[in-house]
Amino acid sequence: MQSPSICAGTVDYGVRQWDTRVDCEVRQILDRIADKWSLLVISLLERQVLRFSELSRAIGGISQRMLTVTLRHLERDGIVKRTVHPVVPPRVDYELTALGVTLHETIQALVDWTENHQNAISDARAEYDARLISTELLVDR
Repeated sequence: MQSPSICAGTVDYGVRQWDTRVDCEVRQILDRIADKWSLLVISLLERQVLRFSELSRAIGGISQRMLTVTLRHLERDGIVKRTVHPVVPPRVDYELTALGVTLHETIQALVDWTENHQNAISDARAEYDARLISTELLVDR
């Protein structure tokens, strides 16, 4: 089996390469880490260790099953470390791995960009909605 690192030699950057290159796992990894639950888990685990119930309460709106699936995927990808303590009742802690910490830095950059541009995005949405409404009014006539 070939290493997924063979994607690194791609000269022409393009989103289509993620769909067409079966030997490249970029899209699968992006799909996994960029979903809303993974982003929230990674953000919550910044510089702290949390138990399952703490994560569940902090996220809100996530089912136990979805949180379990998300944590398993992140653990499998080496982003989250799961530690089971041999006590009764069992205690399980979750924390970011060194790899997860580097991912959190990237997520923080995305959050910073969003915060810096939220007004421009809000303005663009309002303009778009106004154009859409005026276009629909013209079509209805």
